[in-house]
Amino acid sequence: MKLTVIILTYNEQPYLKDAVRSVSFADEIIVMDSYSTDGTVALAELLQCRVIQRKFDNFSNQRNHAIPFATGDWILFLDADERVPIPLRQEIITHINSGTHQTYRLRNPHFFLHHFLYHKADKIIRLAKNEQLYFTGDVHEKLQIPRGSIGTLDNYLIHYTYKGIFHFLNKKESYAWFQAGELFKKKKKITYFHLAFKPFYRFFSTFILKRGFMDGVPGFAGSAIDAYGVFARYAKLMLLERQLR
Repeated sequence: MKLTVIILTYNEQPYLKDAVRSVSFADEIIVMDSYSTDGTVALAELLQCRVIQRKFDNFSNQRNHAIPFATGDWILFLDADERVPIPLRQEIITHINSGTHQTYRLRNPHFFLHHFLYHKADKIIRLAKNEQLYFTGDVHEKLQIPRGSIGTLDNYLIHYTYKGIFHFLNKKESYAWFQAGELFKKKKKITYFHLAFKPFYRFFSTFILKRGFMDGVPGFAGSAIDAYGVFARYAKLMLLERQLR
């Protein structure tokens, strides 16, 4: 079975080389670039990747634009700050050749304050057969699959998520506007319940229920910033509702 890897980029020159090397086992690597200005494209071409460029509007549209260019039987969707370690590489090869499932979730722990937060590991669909695939959602996009079962791979995808606290906060701010925009389109009505309870529950869920406390101080800080991200989402929705932006 042939495997295509699609990597989204925008000014990712410091990270792209290691990402590409980690998926060197793939038959094809496509870099879906948003008109980088830092040498990302030249590096991708030097690494013998196929480069496609499109002006960024949202994550789903970027991935959807790249999918028709993939020639592999399977597609692995990757970001430039992610790495596929050898155990995960071997697991991917085994599963795409066995064909047990149509798609697979990958375990994706966040990297924050020089620690991998294994109790904050998302399970996201990133590996799928190249059959009628498409993404929905402006941010935290979701891969929609036409049929078939979903498996979960055992080994972790390494994700160098946040370079520090301010990078984490800036990402939360950016994502909050995307999420608020999605909710505004759906005519979601904001109440003080959303502003007060939902951020508190996000912290409780991440730090207590998902055992983020086992990740120490980085786990606490990550849970707190997650809670802030929820608050920011609804605060920005309130601004949109009141036409203050």
